This record gives sequence, C-alpha cells and structure tokens, in this order.
Amino acid sequence: MAEVLGWEPRSASSDSMAHEGILMGMGNPLLDISVAVDEHFLQMYDLKSNNAILAEEKHVPMYEEMANNPNVEYTAGGATQNSIRVAQWMLQIPGATTYIGCIGKDKFGEEMKKNSKLAGVNVQYYEDESTPTGTCAVCVVGDQRSLVANLSAANCYKSEHLKRPENWALVEKAKYYYIAGFFLTVSPDSIQLVSEHAAAHDKIFMMNLSAPYICEFCKDALEKFLPYMDFLFGNETEARTFSKFQGWETENVEEIALRLSRWPKASGTHKRIVVITQGADPVVVAEDGKVKKFPVILLPKDKIVDTNGAGDAFVGGFLSQLVQEKSIEDCVRAGCYAANVIIQRPGCTFPEKPDFN
Repeated sequence: MAEVLGWEPRSASSDSMAHEGILMGMGNPLLDISVAVDEHFLQMYDLKSNNAILAEEKHVPMYEEMANNPNVEYTAGGATQNSIRVAQWMLQIPGATTYIGCIGKDKFGEEMKKNSKLAGVNVQYYEDESTPTGTCAVCVVGDQRSLVANLSAANCYKSEHLKRPENWALVEKAKYYYIAGFFLTVSPDSIQLVSEHAAAHDKIFMMNLSAPYICEFCKDALEKFLPYMDFLFGNETEARTFSKFQGWETENVEEIALRLSRWPKASGTHKRIVVITQGADPVVVAEDGKVKKFPVILLPKDKIVDTNGAGDAFVGGFLSQLVQEKSIEDCVRAGCYAANVIIQRPGCTFPEKPDFN
C-alpha cells in the first residue's frame, strides 16, 4: 500500500516514537461558542449550513445572543489548534506538538491557555494587549454547522514573534509543519518563513484549503505557497471551489486532487500528496499520478452529535501517524477514527485516551 502511494513507512523494528516538538502548527486560536440553533436563526444572520465565513457588522449581535443561551458551550478552537490538539491526544506523548498564534490578554485567552496546556500541547501564544481573544460562533443545526469567525486578536499575529530566538528554536526543532488556509489572511510572511525553512531542510510542510472563501479570495496566496506543500488537505466543497476559480471546468474531486498533486514543487525531495475528505463518502488520496479511495467509518444519524471539527480531527489523526512515519493507509485510518470520535461529541472534544490500534 505504502509503495503504491510512494510514501514509505519505517519498518516496525526501526520505528521510533514521535519525540518532543516534532509537529508544529500555526494558526488562528479562537474560542468556540457553540449553540444549537434553528433555520430561522441562520436566515436572520444570513448564514448557510455547512459553511465557514468571517464575521461582518451584521453578525456582531449574534455573539451576545449565543453567549446568553443557557446551553452555550465554550471550547478552545480554531482549525489548526483543533488539529494539533487531536494529534497530541492521539500521540499521548507530552509536548510532541507545538502551536503558535495570537490571543488577547483576557479571560478567554486564559481559558484557551489552560485548555491547550491540559491537552499537552506546548502553546506559545503572542498576547496582544489591546485586542480581545478571537471567537468563533458555532451555529449547530441538527448534524450540520455554520461557523462565523470573529478573528479579533487572532488577526494580529506578527512574524516578529515567530523570529524571536526561543520561538524560532521551536521551528528548527520540528520536522512537520501544519497551517490551515485561514492563516493566509493573517500572516503570510510567517507562512513564508516556515515553508522556506521546511524546503531548505528537507522537512514536511502541509496546509489545508480550509474554506471556499479562502479558495476564492486568497487564490494568489494559495498559489504562492502550493509549491512548498508536501501535503494538502481539504474537503470536496473546497476542492470544487478551488477548481472553479482556476478555470479547470471540472467538479470531479478525484481529477481535482490529481491536478493539485501535479502542481509544480519548490523542492523535489518529496512528492505532493493531496487528501480530500467527502463527509460520509470515501477519502480521496492523490499522489504520483494515482488516486486511491478509502472508506470512512459510517455512523447511524442518531449517533452524530456535532460535525464541527470533524475535518480538523481527521487532519489531527492523520498527522499523529505521519509523524511516526506510518503508511498513508494508517494515516487515513487514524484520521477517520479521530473524526468518528469527534462527531459523537459536542465541539472538537475527545475522551481522555484514544482507542486506536
């Protein structure tokens, strides 16, 4: 299997466990404010289910309305932070992961620090004194969700923080880097620093298409960093949006994944592998001119509590095996396992220990 996809795992005898700081994430740390709402609520705030957008003026009252809901739930979130927390949970090795982003100096920021440290992630937040910690409204309708991010402090990350010797040492220590596409609107110069470092030192750099609006409005930035990407993740809607704005005139997810995998690379050391999830349909993996499909773990509808964070959890599970140099098949299996656990719980939360072999 691994040979078919060109990603050769270590033999069991030489397989060494992931070590401290091997995986680094950079992104927008947001406190998720999760509430079950109805279709009327979505219409009132001009929202679509199964979508992610940035907050506008018209969305501001929504946050207070949700915070006043007696069933509101708060979780440390943001796409990259979710994936890193899940990878850390799957690895069960304290400090195997590092995460960098910007929060405010406030109670939400303190809550986030506490949450992430409890999860075993080595968080190095840049703290902005004048801007509140970013939040994400998670509007849950049945088993679908609509995300509205108010980036606030998350939008204030500066590459100067990354260049500080103690933080750049974490970049140098890591061998795998993961950044969601959402960070393209915040600190492209930080992405450039990390992607160029990865290419120069034969390390693995990975990104995610993240949302249809990133594929549309950050098209140039995505194209700039695509050559550096050794792995690219996304879902079927994002893949089709990327294809549309490239003028590829195809909605075939396998074809789009193949074309993305063939995009020229900055470094010839690793071939690019593209991984596209499709909800309950098989995961599409494209690499080296071939496509392989992997079935997901299907759940009866009544077991699905909340799909928020399912894509992030898939990536986290996948990365937990990748950093141990397991086969792509094992990486996808772990991704499907993690996503399966997360959708049976509210928000991107998980039990104390994973049950994955």
